[in-house]
Amino acid sequence: MKPRRPERALIVGGGLGGMSAAAGLAAEGFTVELFEKNDKLGGKLNTRTIRGYTFDLGPSIFILPQYFRRPFERAGRRMEDYVRFVEVAPQWRGFFEDGLTIDLHRDPAAMEREVARIGADPAGYRSFVAYSRALYEFAEQAYLERGADWFWEVLRGKSQREALAGIDWFRRMDQGVRRHVRHEPLAQLLEFFVKYVGSSPYRAPALLNSLAWSQLAYGLWYVPGGMYGYARALARLLEELGVRVHLGAEVVALERSGRRVTGLRLADGRRAAGELVVCNMEVVPAYRRLLGESGAILKAHEYALPPAASGLVLDLGIDRRYPQLAHHNFFYSRDPRRFLHQIHVEHRLPDDPTLYVVCATRTDDSIAPPGCDVIKVLPHIPPVPDPPFSAAQYDALRRRVLDKLERMGLPDLRKHIVVEDVLFPEDIQRMYFTNRGAIYGAVGDRTRNMAFKAPKRSVLYRNLYFVGGTVNPGPGTPMVVLCGQKVTDAVLADLGR
Repeated sequence: MKPRRPERALIVGGGLGGMSAAAGLAAEGFTVELFEKNDKLGGKLNTRTIRGYTFDLGPSIFILPQYFRRPFERAGRRMEDYVRFVEVAPQWRGFFEDGLTIDLHRDPAAMEREVARIGADPAGYRSFVAYSRALYEFAEQAYLERGADWFWEVLRGKSQREALAGIDWFRRMDQGVRRHVRHEPLAQLLEFFVKYVGSSPYRAPALLNSLAWSQLAYGLWYVPGGMYGYARALARLLEELGVRVHLGAEVVALERSGRRVTGLRLADGRRAAGELVVCNMEVVPAYRRLLGESGAILKAHEYALPPAASGLVLDLGIDRRYPQLAHHNFFYSRDPRRFLHQIHVEHRLPDDPTLYVVCATRTDDSIAPPGCDVIKVLPHIPPVPDPPFSAAQYDALRRRVLDKLERMGLPDLRKHIVVEDVLFPEDIQRMYFTNRGAIYGAVGDRTRNMAFKAPKRSVLYRNLYFVGGTVNPGPGTPMVVLCGQKVTDAVLADLGR
């Protein structure tokens, strides 16, 4: 006889991972309650409107749209009936200090022409794309779709040699790129797919070169009106599925009996009981804040899951257009290796960062006044150190960032800023309880974790599950949505279904 299905599942945190898990469990017949400390759902997929300018505070584009459909498909719905995605082209525009620009195109013929235009080797680029495709297809089958949490699960059905070759085990990300591409600016552009996970290509495993194929094959996507539209769509799905959502409800502790979690306690003293808990807080902060752990388990997680990069997020409302910008841009450092070493090894604010620059008004006029641009500028910086950086240090970095943008193609930018909203790592830590203000969960590092993250099942409590960017399959919006569905699968498997 099958075990009785639990009546109530409690979800801690309403980021995309928590929302996806809530939708999955509700679609499978569980009674689901979700507790979110902020005043709206979505987690880092957040939004703010100031004087007619609408800013995406978190993710600015989506890749792998098939994974965003999963919560809707499980509930027998079509995502397209809830939210619309539009494709962004070109996918990226890279700006370099010598005046070179490179556009990244999904269309192979257009990209061949672009590679030839800049004097790079088209055959080398094609070879890299084939390599990235092989990595992605291996990871998709052995890791993503399998919901793997441990390397032995990736090995299932394969020899060790086949598995190690399949993930290019012995190389770093930059080494994988430069086996195929010798043109320095193009190699830098391809290495910076690492941006999606907040790591360094000089420390990350070569497996992460699969990110290139995930974008080139499946496109780069935007939600008209702002990316928060996807969170609204998931919120509507939760309502239709009967999920009870509590906003402004900060969970301060998980209550336990033996090796089981019995419920949770809120900041206002209220309690809720449930037969299982899915925690959308990052794993290390959850063990510290909610479970009070301080021993070997916490230390093991802290070692294996060091925080990924944070950022100084500048959201700018501009009273003119900068037509030289694409939707999605990078302004590259003169010395990317030094820049990334300063962040990930020296843990200091960079002298000359690579800048991620999003100009969503290239695709969507509705988010700014007529004739104006919305521009997000994001240099990666270290997570909050001890002692923290000073206000003067952050202000000096802001000045360097604006100097760089004005020098490399956005003249008189300062004169045209009419709205400026800034998020510091301390803000990100406070708003989302991330580990030291990290944006991308845990760093992918060859020596620490080979880009594996924490398992979805707690190693301490039988009915506690984790979801989000510090949990396999890792950071990024499509991965955390997929993670929520795989957590649902894990719960059903544990109940014998």
